[in-house]
Amino acid sequence: MLRIASRRLSSLSPSWRPSQVALSPIISKNPMAGGDSSSEDPRLTLYSNSSTFTPQSHLPWRGFASEALIPTTENSIVPGIPATVEAVKNPTSKIVYDEHNHERYPPGDPSKRAFAYFVLTGGRFVYASLIRLLVLKFVLSMSASKDVLAMASLEVDLSSIEPGSTVTVKWRGKPVFIRRRTEEDVKLANSVDVGSLRDPQEDSVRVKNPEWLIVVGVCTHLGCIPLPNAGDFGGWFCPCHGSHYDISGRIRKGPAPYNLEVPTYSFLEENKLLIG
Repeated sequence: MLRIASRRLSSLSPSWRPSQVALSPIISKNPMAGGDSSSEDPRLTLYSNSSTFTPQSHLPWRGFASEALIPTTENSIVPGIPATVEAVKNPTSKIVYDEHNHERYPPGDPSKRAFAYFVLTGGRFVYASLIRLLVLKFVLSMSASKDVLAMASLEVDLSSIEPGSTVTVKWRGKPVFIRRRTEEDVKLANSVDVGSLRDPQEDSVRVKNPEWLIVVGVCTHLGCIPLPNAGDFGGWFCPCHGSHYDISGRIRKGPAPYNLEVPTYSFLEENKLLIG
């Protein structure tokens, strides 16, 4: 197989080898050849022995001057720096601005002063509005929500409460005891020796109307809910740890350290109570 391929190549070799006659006009036109014979130039010998010769393969004779790739410093004020840096550091009158697509105005042109003031004032107004909005958002985020404000106060109708009975209402998530006391209850609350109490308080200090006693229904010991109309003193009794409160909500017996808390309240009408 190899012998057959080599014979075919040898038979075709005279047709594609370039002749010395075809090569001589190109060499004579080459400025780098210098008009001498091809035997003096080794590159001609290389191309004469090549397989084929086309104008595209004659690239080594086409060269460029190496000086074009090196920046010249003949006209440079400071040699060794790029032209752009030199132009920035040493501006001259030779610089020509492109005024085809825009028009240059000198600084402080009176015809553009109103527009500049309008843009600056508008920008400052927008910035001030954004700052105001952020401050309002921050302040409103710290205030109570609408559902909390709705629970801040509570109106209670007292007309349906019988004397001697206790009603429990919910205010700010806490139970509130509303007791309508009888004359005997009021006399019993005022007959107690205040000096013997753990948390001394007179009954007149804890009520605005002697007939009505309003206290928060949370035990001052561990936050339990006492039972109304129970205990050794006819007031409230906490079954968790055995705290007894009298008819005025004062601690009389047990581990609770303080009396039942009296919330802020007021009477809107004779039978209308506002808690909070």
